[in-house]
Amino acid sequence: MKKPERIFVIGHKNPDTDSICSAIAYADIKNRTTQNKKYIPKRAGQINEETRYVLNRFGVQPPAYLGNIGTQVKDMDIRTSPQADKNMSLKNTWDLMQENGIVSLPIRDKDGCLEGLVTIGDIAKTYMDTTDSYLLSNARTQYQRIAETVGGEVVEGNGHGYFVKGRVLVGTANPKMLEGYVEENDMIIMGDREEDHLQAISQNVSCIIVGMNIVVSEKVVKLAHEKNIVIIRSPYDTFNIARLINQSIPVSFVMKRDNMVTFNTEDFTDDIQDVMIKNRHRAFPVINPHGKCIGTISRRNFLDMHKKKVVLVDHNEVDQAVDNIEKAEILEIIDHHKLGTLQTMTPVAFRNEPVGCTGTILYEIYGEQRLEIPEKIAGLLCAAIISDTLMFRSPTCTQTDKIAASALALIAGIKIEEFAREMFSAGSNLKDKSPEEIFYQDYKKFIGEGNVSFGVGQISSMDSEELKEIKEKLMPFMVSECGRHDITRVYFMLTNILEESTELLFYGEGSQQMAEIAFERKPDGDTFSLPGVVSRKKQLIPAMMEAAQLMNSDYA
Repeated sequence: MKKPERIFVIGHKNPDTDSICSAIAYADIKNRTTQNKKYIPKRAGQINEETRYVLNRFGVQPPAYLGNIGTQVKDMDIRTSPQADKNMSLKNTWDLMQENGIVSLPIRDKDGCLEGLVTIGDIAKTYMDTTDSYLLSNARTQYQRIAETVGGEVVEGNGHGYFVKGRVLVGTANPKMLEGYVEENDMIIMGDREEDHLQAISQNVSCIIVGMNIVVSEKVVKLAHEKNIVIIRSPYDTFNIARLINQSIPVSFVMKRDNMVTFNTEDFTDDIQDVMIKNRHRAFPVINPHGKCIGTISRRNFLDMHKKKVVLVDHNEVDQAVDNIEKAEILEIIDHHKLGTLQTMTPVAFRNEPVGCTGTILYEIYGEQRLEIPEKIAGLLCAAIISDTLMFRSPTCTQTDKIAASALALIAGIKIEEFAREMFSAGSNLKDKSPEEIFYQDYKKFIGEGNVSFGVGQISSMDSEELKEIKEKLMPFMVSECGRHDITRVYFMLTNILEESTELLFYGEGSQQMAEIAFERKPDGDTFSLPGVVSRKKQLIPAMMEAAQLMNSDYA
């Protein structure tokens, strides 16, 4: 049965509660309304303490991490290879490759792990080597394989034994001449004369091959048995036996074992292209995470790669999206922010509403699809709305958000104010976190007029003393952070939920001037006091963008 197509539902980097919970909820909606597709919630960053509390509170596993949505080897059409082990003869290996139309064949052990790689060229090179009489013994060729290759059978001796010493000769001369050039342990191809057979036995050869399906005498068989000499009977004539016999050597003798260029199913195609160009092989073995070789890929596979398919929730800015988003196929976007910088190759379903939370939009979709909202999902979406609207105190909050949160709270069996205090308390408990962890817990990058790039982080708390402690940790860190990731100005919002105000930290050339223009006030020392400002999206970013535009026009 064909596996359903996988589609990832994912929010922005440095995910907040809305981003995570909306991804889980929308995957639930799509899986209940779509056939032959599997929607999988993912996260593009580390889960913060607030979101972790919410997930634990409602007994929901966090989505798995997906830091890069670029195409991987597993997104290519990996060519499966027939099973081939190192003991196969070259002839059987050649036949197998011809039947399957392949030019490179991975050689695997019984557990499926890669032992070597053989190509058509490797086999052809061996076929062309007609001067090495010791080839079969050097390759430790099994007598049974020799018999199979020349279309015959072992009529005497241990077919499971190996030819390990001596040359391969054609013995068509009379016994006197044979005595002069046949040596002990040689393998000799002979005709029907009994005296020749007896001469070879007397010289202690290791194996006698007779052609034309000749039946050797009982005397010859008896003497061969006494000396542990193998006798092989073939239907072919001497010429064809001599022509075919080199094809009996095991593929292990010619396969490449060392310095093989292999790729893992998890490797990103951007990382392997240069390796492929540098190593001009026709095919490269592919290894899965369990160490098994599952097939091969070639440069041609870059032409028919399958892009990962993704639904984006709670963002539509390329800088906030999972890495390599341009390499993925975006199917849908569900968001409540301003239109951003993402571009798509084809039209997509784009739902964007001026509400305070993506979770509110998902509540509406459940209703439109006439789907019952599971209790756990209702709890997640209610938490998302409370978080994004700062318990309805944010100017982004709408009546639609309040109605949705109230309905979801009833389904989840929670009291909004009591739950909000617990959630915000868990989210602002940052005593054991490093300045970097605090700074990037809820951080977003923006590009203003004139390509001015700035980053804004935010922490919301009901505890003013805790906000003071966070400020002391962050101020030195912001100095070292400015300039990284192409950011020239950094800001951090210390938002007091109960007082509905923000203390804005800033650092970087032009950062103070941009904030002064944005809020028409001077800083109080090294921060700006912004009463009534609690929303990054609706109150801070639009003002900063306008300030950047004014600064750019002044400089122009």
